[in-house]
Amino acid sequence: MNSLPLFFNLADRPVLIVGGGDIALRKADLLERAGAKITFVALQFHADILQRFSNTSRHQLKQHAYNASCLDGQSLVIVTTNDRQVNQQVFFDAESRNIPVNVVDNPDLCRFIFPAIIDRNPITVAVSSSGKSPVLARLLRAKLESVIPKQYGELAGLAGKFREKVKHTLPHLTARRQFWEQALTGNVAESIFANNPEKAEAQLQDLLQHYQENIDKNPEKLGKVYIVGAGAGDPELLTFKALRLMQQADIIFYDNLVSASILDLCRRDASKIYVGKKRSNHAVQQQNINQLLVEHAKQGKRVLRLKGGDPFIFGRGGEEAEYLVQAGVDYEIVAGITSATAAASCAGIPLTHRDYAQSVKFVTGCLKTNTINENYQDLLDDSQTVVFYMGLNALPTLTQGLISAGKSADTPIAIVSNASLPNQQVLTGTLNDIVAKQEQAKLPAPALLIMGNVVKLHQKLAWFAK
Repeated sequence: MNSLPLFFNLADRPVLIVGGGDIALRKADLLERAGAKITFVALQFHADILQRFSNTSRHQLKQHAYNASCLDGQSLVIVTTNDRQVNQQVFFDAESRNIPVNVVDNPDLCRFIFPAIIDRNPITVAVSSSGKSPVLARLLRAKLESVIPKQYGELAGLAGKFREKVKHTLPHLTARRQFWEQALTGNVAESIFANNPEKAEAQLQDLLQHYQENIDKNPEKLGKVYIVGAGAGDPELLTFKALRLMQQADIIFYDNLVSASILDLCRRDASKIYVGKKRSNHAVQQQNINQLLVEHAKQGKRVLRLKGGDPFIFGRGGEEAEYLVQAGVDYEIVAGITSATAAASCAGIPLTHRDYAQSVKFVTGCLKTNTINENYQDLLDDSQTVVFYMGLNALPTLTQGLISAGKSADTPIAIVSNASLPNQQVLTGTLNDIVAKQEQAKLPAPALLIMGNVVKLHQKLAWFAK
């Protein structure tokens, strides 16, 4: 983030505009809508500035050259001249007084920037490119204008009208959050969008009474655990439901395989607790994780258990769900794109193919006791693709065990590291030579092993690297 987006409250605040042309007029229009008291300083003024701002006691037009005393009493400064020397002087003078300053079209002389604005008063959406490409920001604004109905301003106004009443009626913070989420996305919002504010207000009052009578006094009713699959790492592989729940959770327990870019999509003010597991290094033991989920749900929180891949494929989601059932805690399971399918797709290795494999098997390279999975007899079918989870560190033992059990040493096998991410790497070989190749390549975990004749298609279908 190159700049921190902030919203200035300029109601009745003095703002200086140095310049009197078209650009000054455009900036003044925004400032006037925000309630600012504007002082213009310029040698000449645009006719529309004279017409709109000269005959009022609220704004001032001073027709003279800029000098440092013009900054006296100002809270914000905008410079719109095409005189580089004047622009620099205003910037340095404002800096010396710690007054925020913007010199239009001069990013190096700005302490704040004007974003592209979507105005749904009191809702304001701002889009900024940090001064790099104002045209692109404007194009993005145009897209947002088309998907944000004007009635959102009315909806925000209704929420503001009830805000203090809701705060007084529902002392429990989580109850208030869930009340507003339901009100602003359910029937109340639909009535506003249908231009029926009276009905919306009545619905909001009924919903508030329901929460007061049935939920706020019993906060444990609010608690729920969502065991959510975060996919293989690429945020674009998240499901819509996963993203929605990530934005609503009060507390998030996340695993080692949840990428930083996915975690950034979670609600900003939610508590985020790392409970990840690496080989022989568990930040929090599974039993303790189970207990944490129950404990926070019974406090009335919406708990998000965020797991890499799919929670029911080598993700211990089943164990956690069993514990929640025993504790009487409400929960949901949200499927994610498991790393096997993501790795295969991004590596250009189809898990099934009519000419190469008619079935696929997912197996773990290590068992619950951290011992190698040596059940090789079930993995010898050449018409089947086998995907090994957690098998990278056991690669020498797995390959030798498979060969000893009767699998051809020429069987193709691939290692897919960091599947779906920009740093994805794929290494192919055979059971006979993949260990030597990996010793040289040193592909890092997390990684999957894909074994079978489908690996032969990698070079032909490897679209991701291109």
